Amino acid sequence: DAVVHAGVIHLVEVPSSSDTDITTQTTEVLASVDRQLTQLGSGRDRILMATLYLTDFSDYDVMNAVWDAWIPDGSAPARACVEVAGLADPGWRVEIALSAAR
Repeated sequence: DAVVHAGVIHLVEVPSSSDTDITTQTTEVLASVDRQLTQLGSGRDRILMATLYLTDFSDYDVMNAVWDAWIPDGSAPARACVEVAGLADPGWRVEIALSAAR
């Protein structure tokens, strides 16, 4: 699920459920990111860049509140958020791709 190159972790995470709301799906994705980063010797305070994909931009404020609560103060990475027509599973509402320092 993750690739490490030149001391940088690259990963993409998706929700484990496909029939839940944006709060649950964002929480699931971020928990998965946490596990991956911890296993690879990093953490959320070392994220360099994140791209968040939403299938409905009306989910933005709720997703963003979950994201903001998850990111440690003073360590917000560069970030983009884009609306997409769909994701691999039609029930997914969010997908996150990111890079982090090891």
